[in-house]
Formats: sequence, structure tokens, C-alpha cells
Amino acid sequence: MSGVRLNKFLSHNTRYSRREADRLIEEGKVQVNGKQVTDFSYRVEPEDKVVLNGRVVRPRSMHEMTVIVYHKSKGELVTKRDPRGRKTIYDSLPGRFAHFVPVGRLDFASEGLLLLTDSPRAADVLMRSGLERVYNLKIRGSITPAMEKAMREGIRIKGKKGAHEKSGIEEMEFAPFYAYQILKNEPNYSKIRVAIGEGKNRELRRFFAHFDREVLDLHRVSFGGISLNNLPKGKSRFLTQREYDDLHAFIKAYHEERT
Repeated sequence: MSGVRLNKFLSHNTRYSRREADRLIEEGKVQVNGKQVTDFSYRVEPEDKVVLNGRVVRPRSMHEMTVIVYHKSKGELVTKRDPRGRKTIYDSLPGRFAHFVPVGRLDFASEGLLLLTDSPRAADVLMRSGLERVYNLKIRGSITPAMEKAMREGIRIKGKKGAHEKSGIEEMEFAPFYAYQILKNEPNYSKIRVAIGEGKNRELRRFFAHFDREVLDLHRVSFGGISLNNLPKGKSRFLTQREYDDLHAFIKAYHEERT
């Protein structure tokens, strides 16, 4: 099926979320080729002219994007709003980033680097990529030879230990870690730095829970070569020019591989 759904087209090329785009379509504020469209399933073709509130919406290249680094604190949710009223990252971020979407997630108890962008398409590419994610972890107990073997070779696990209580995923496969460095290995607790290329939900907590090890602290320090450096918790920064250049080069290569 060709074309892009109208609500997706709007969320990719304006500041509105998919849900907000649905509302605008329903309210009759969207025209395609001079005709009002209220059909959510309408698919936008490259030659179509889409107008929102009297202004033409032009497809935006993923290279026309803004990306920020945010240092997430423990106790924040990576979501727009929480029905239980818990704090979200958007409570800490400046209002001008309210429409930015996160590149993946960090769970409530985790902290560290989170990328956000105003390009949902770029966010999707980065989430699906094998770019290196680096984490510092503190775990209860020692690091065993069996754990090191699984980090080197990969492993498939069954069960939901370490998963969110509402998770329906009963089985998970872990690719070999890109790298790991044991910083401290003692019976009471250990520290380790790991580099992985996936971003599955609570992946590292489930990995170590399989070996009956609880992750006490999880701190992401870099993603795709973009690092926190000295950014304080609860603060954000724009990418440097070099970071943008590297990101653009990666996205270009990613698309060339798939065309």
C-alpha cells in the first residue's frame, strides 16, 4: 500500500502529535488538494498538497531536525502524562521541547542519557538501529562466569523475572553484548559497564534477573557516540555540530542500505 496515513504525515511534518493530528482532522482543519479530508485512513501521496489551518504542510527531510540530550533522573517517566500524576520528563524539560519525541525509553528507576527530537521519523530510525548504547550498572551480588559467557555469546531466556509487572513478553533473546568491563566484583554488590546495540524494554534488568541478580542502579552514559559528559541531571543540551554531522551520516547510510 502506497502513501502515508494523513495523521502520520502531519505528526512527522508539524509540531503536532499523532493524537493531536487526529483531532485536527476530525475538526475539519485539514485539506488535501483543495478538499477537506476527515477520513483518518486517507493516505498522502508525494504529489498531494496538504493544508492545515490554511498553511501548506511540506514534507520535511530527516536532516531538517533538532535533537537534544536530556539527563533523566530516577523517578521520572518517559511519557507525556501519567494517569497517576507521577512526574514525567516533560515536567523538567523547557516548554519549547514539549512536542519532541524520545528516542526509546528509560524506565522509572533508571537514569541517564535520553535523546529527544522533533522528527518522529528520525526517532524511529535511531530506536531501530544497532547504535551502541553504553550503561553503568550496579548489581546486587557477584558477576559469575555464566553471566560473562552470556554477555559474550548471547542468550535466550524464558520467564518474566526483571520485567514490568504488566509485561506480556514471556521470552526474550539477547544478542552478544558489544563490550563489557567489570569495574568491581564482590559478593555484596558489583559494578559493570556494558555496551549493547538493542533497546528492548527493561532488557538489562531482565538479563541480570535471569541470573538472580537485581539491578540496583542503571545509568545510560551514551547513545550512538553521543555522551552525557558533565550535563547535570534534569538538564538538556543541543547536539554539537560534530554530533549532528555524525548523526546525519548515519541516517543517510541507513537509508542507502535499504534502497
